Amino acid sequence: MTSPESASPSRPAKAAGFALLGVAAVALVIGVVSLFGGGSDDTPPVAEGTSSTAPPAQTSTAASEPPASTPSSAPPATTTATPTVPSSAVVPPPPVTQPGAAKAPVRVYNNSTITGLATKASDEVRANGWTVAETGNYSSGTIPTTTVYFRPGTEEEASAKELAAALRARVEPRFDGIQSAAAGIILIVTNDFQGSAKNK
Repeated sequence: MTSPESASPSRPAKAAGFALLGVAAVALVIGVVSLFGGGSDDTPPVAEGTSSTAPPAQTSTAASEPPASTPSSAPPATTTATPTVPSSAVVPPPPVTQPGAAKAPVRVYNNSTITGLATKASDEVRANGWTVAETGNYSSGTIPTTTVYFRPGTEEEASAKELAAALRARVEPRFDGIQSAAAGIILIVTNDFQGSAKNK
C-alpha cells in the first residue's frame, strides 16, 4: 500500500515539472524571438530618439561626399561670394586711378609763317581727345617755340601737361599777354610744330 501512495504524489510533481519546463521553453522561445525580432524593433526607436544614429548616416554620406566635394565647397564659396561683392565695389576705383582728369577745352593760335597751321594743329588736338574751343592767329608777339599754356592753380595744368606730351610741345603757365583770356588751355603753334608722335 505504501507504493501506490508514493506513486500518486510523484505524478503531480512530474506534471508540474513538465509544465514548468514547458513554460521555460516558451519563455526561452519568446526571449529568442524578442532578441532577434525585438532587436529590429529597437533599431527604429534608437534611430528616431537618438540622433546619434543620424550622424553615422551623415558620416557615411560624408564618405560619399568627398567625390562630390563641390557641394560641400559650395557653402564656403557662397561665403566667399559675399566678400567678392565688396571686391566688385572696389572695381570702380581703377577709373579714378587713371591720371587723365577732365580735358579742358583748347584754344589754338597760329604764331608761325605757315598758313593754316592752327587748323592743322586743331586736328591733332581733336585726334588726341581734346575739344577745340577756338582757332585763330596770335599776333601780339613772337613765341619762340610751340607751347601749351595753362592757368596756374587750376585743373588745366594736368590736362595741359598731358596735351603737351602728346604733341611734343613745351608746357608753361600763362604769361601776361594771355593771362586774361577765356578759361581753358591755350596752344600757340610756331614753325617748329611737330604734332602728335602717334600720327607720324
